[in-house]
Amino acid sequence: MTRVVVVGGGIGGLAVGAGLRCRGVEVAVFERDTEVAATGGYHITLDGRAQSALRELVAPEIFERLLASASALRLRDRDAFWDRRGRLLGQGPDLSGDSSVDVDRITLRKLLAEAVGDDLHLGRAATAVGLDENGAPQVAFADTAPVTGDLLIGADGTHSLVARHLAGGPTNTPAGIIGFSGRTRLDSLSPSERRRLGPRSGLAIGRHGAALYVGFLDPVGNAALDKPELRMAVTTGPTYIWGAMLPESATTDALRDLRGKELQAALIAGFVERGWSEHTLEVIARAAPHTVAAFRFNAASTRARELAPWPAGRITALGDAVHATPPTAGMGAGSAIRDAADLVENLRDVAAGTATLTTAVGRFEEDMRQRGSEVIARAMMTVRWILATDTALGAAATTVTIPLLAAATRLRHPR
Repeated sequence: MTRVVVVGGGIGGLAVGAGLRCRGVEVAVFERDTEVAATGGYHITLDGRAQSALRELVAPEIFERLLASASALRLRDRDAFWDRRGRLLGQGPDLSGDSSVDVDRITLRKLLAEAVGDDLHLGRAATAVGLDENGAPQVAFADTAPVTGDLLIGADGTHSLVARHLAGGPTNTPAGIIGFSGRTRLDSLSPSERRRLGPRSGLAIGRHGAALYVGFLDPVGNAALDKPELRMAVTTGPTYIWGAMLPESATTDALRDLRGKELQAALIAGFVERGWSEHTLEVIARAAPHTVAAFRFNAASTRARELAPWPAGRITALGDAVHATPPTAGMGAGSAIRDAADLVENLRDVAAGTATLTTAVGRFEEDMRQRGSEVIARAMMTVRWILATDTALGAAATTVTIPLLAAATRLRHPR
């Protein structure tokens, strides 16, 4: 094996490109974006497994800069669960021993791009994949000549051209939820909301399929590694990265065409119509308008045998291209990094002459199916819970049980 071609320069594509380059493999990563920073300015959670995988893919100094730019979960308060009126229902586990970190997506992508170096080719949108006249994997582009390699890896996301070619159709379907996200600085909120939200993340679920996740990110005050001279975080002060969720419908789908303040106003109105208190929506109302965006949740099958449903060969795929995962588990990017590390490790056997390319890819895909299935199943638990409240029975149960949970919490934790 002398040359690997990667289609897609998101987190998974850059991770596998960095790992191959680090091991002396000739690799080329092609990405349609013209700038590395041209991505959502939100945050990614990397648990211990994802961090271990990343250590295997990049130089120690790059990983150190990542930690210096990351927010450690162990330094924030326990997660909270609220109702639609902001009443505390419960708390998550103690995070003091948690090794996970949150990092800005832009920061992680820039670090990985640096590790890939000049093997990253921006502004190159793939138009077709297949085999050339000699049976070698090939990718075509709109305005440049095709590129051929010994192995082609699709890391081109939920709507992957490569995975569609391999599977003969889409590899995921809409999960039934439209998501909305944005960034709100802590100091933009009223004192009462700062106190309620606190230095923690939390989730509120109401009737009729409405939910609001609020993630706390502070790469300065909660730095995973105290080395300010290495810090390159996009977030420079305590910030809430929030995600609102509503069931997919003609009404909510139309919100995807809105931007900025218009989208904020329409989103708040949708939650108020569902009985949410306005103070709980302050985090949305006071977000920086240019950060607010809407997107559809997509999910692949939770059955491992239905992921990567193709025979192993010289074209493969990883990350969301195979196991598209709703953001409700916070593990999509981390699993893509683990995919990358696993594939790079298997390809070492090819370079050593102890395995054929097909055998190595087959082992990788088998492990990826199981890994992807577990992550999707975890994410879909929350999705199904949210959607269950949109039924008549679910709405009634929510109306009855939520106040009881809130009252029990107040008795356990009186002010």
